[in-house]
Amino acid sequence: MDGSLNAIDLVKTVHPRSGEDEPMTELPADLRRLFDSPNYAHLATLMPDGAPHSAPLWVGMEGDRIALLTSPSSRKARNIAHDARVAISITDHAQPFVMASVRGHVAERVEGDAAWVIIDRLSDKYLGQPYPLRTDRVVFLIEPAQARAITYG
Repeated sequence: MDGSLNAIDLVKTVHPRSGEDEPMTELPADLRRLFDSPNYAHLATLMPDGAPHSAPLWVGMEGDRIALLTSPSSRKARNIAHDARVAISITDHAQPFVMASVRGHVAERVEGDAAWVIIDRLSDKYLGQPYPLRTDRVVFLIEPAQARAITYG
């Protein structure tokens, strides 16, 4: 074999409805399933000098937006404060050849009691219990602009 990937099955590619910069209103069901399940994702943000930064994290859906949690002083949060554009990749834990990538922007920062409702929902999905650290967390809600799911194999 020459090392190239063959048998790539493109499941779905989604673009904004009427213009490259408009946010999507919802992700298709096959992409939502990946974010609704306890799959780990990687968030890519941009450092102030333009260099990429990637970190693994928990994700979930809040309506049509992708939710993630972090410390308000984390590198992710500081990068998002500088530039709200993000990319997320996610792989199905049970089927590692099923994956998706999403590009978009952080549309909202949620703090306080409203954030803890989301944080505990994410923690219950991943740990089966409320989030164990009760301090220093914030939720970011991402509006997808482009998304695609791919199955290899």
